[in-house]
Amino acid sequence: MVPMRSFPLVVIAGILCCLAPASAWAQKLQCNPCNHAFGKIQIGTSSSYSFQLSNTGNKTLSISSKSKQGRAFSFGHFPLPVAIKPGASIHLPVIFKPTANGWTDGIVTLVSNDPSSPLKMHVQGTGVYPNSPGLGVTPTTLSFGNVTLGSNASLQATLTASNAAVTISSDQSTSSEFAILGLHLPVTVSAGQSISVTIKFTPNASGTASGKAGFVSNAANSPTVEQLTGTGVVQSSHNVNLSWNPGDGSAVGYNVYRGTANGGPYQEINTALDASTNYTDYTVVSGATYYYATTAVNSQSQESAYSNVVQAVIPSP
Repeated sequence: MVPMRSFPLVVIAGILCCLAPASAWAQKLQCNPCNHAFGKIQIGTSSSYSFQLSNTGNKTLSISSKSKQGRAFSFGHFPLPVAIKPGASIHLPVIFKPTANGWTDGIVTLVSNDPSSPLKMHVQGTGVYPNSPGLGVTPTTLSFGNVTLGSNASLQATLTASNAAVTISSDQSTSSEFAILGLHLPVTVSAGQSISVTIKFTPNASGTASGKAGFVSNAANSPTVEQLTGTGVVQSSHNVNLSWNPGDGSAVGYNVYRGTANGGPYQEINTALDASTNYTDYTVVSGATYYYATTAVNSQSQESAYSNVVQAVIPSP
């Protein structure tokens, strides 16, 4: 990746801010992506996927140990210790080899000299018998984002039958905040055909909520499970206005990141790449403290390291 110059970021409109040095950490280990769904893999066979690991800091990063949870998952060739120079990337191969029928998940953990270590990556997959009926769901995770308390949001998922017709007999959500709508059970889905299902998220408290939607059927991978996540936010009259300098002028757009702890982790909060050098965050919660950083993206879709980090303290009610 071609490094891009950092640029200053400030908070305006009366919100308290503090400017940090341009480089928040000497070493910073990032994954892209940080999760992977292997899909349906026949029992007795395996599938491999490589996570891209990058050092977005300005000093050499060292990965000292690795571990994993989930019996069906293992590491490919990745000898330790390994050093990653600033701006460089390497690949971590992970192998999924199911030994039993059904869905399973796991966690891959890397320990390094990054101050925010360890880094965790999530994997999942479904073991199926050869030529047995299967029921897949896309996307594998529904992320509802921020939803104001007292309101709700709905997203659609698609259920697809493979190899043979599948009859869905029941469904269930593990959380009362997520409701499954639109299915009239039992229902049979022909091989190669799909049906839609609606999931509604109604947060009952502020903070992150998670759950699973399960679909019981005669498929080999029953129950078919979809991961659900969303964040309930209190309606607030406060907002945070951000602005930054355009840097060296090579950027075609910028991403805005926010975290609740100095040093991260940070999550991208803008929904689309924007060439504007201003952004207003309307999803802040009274009494909370947030930390913001931005990155620049050039015409080759290369993303710079984080800008300096600024703090915004939201007044209490």
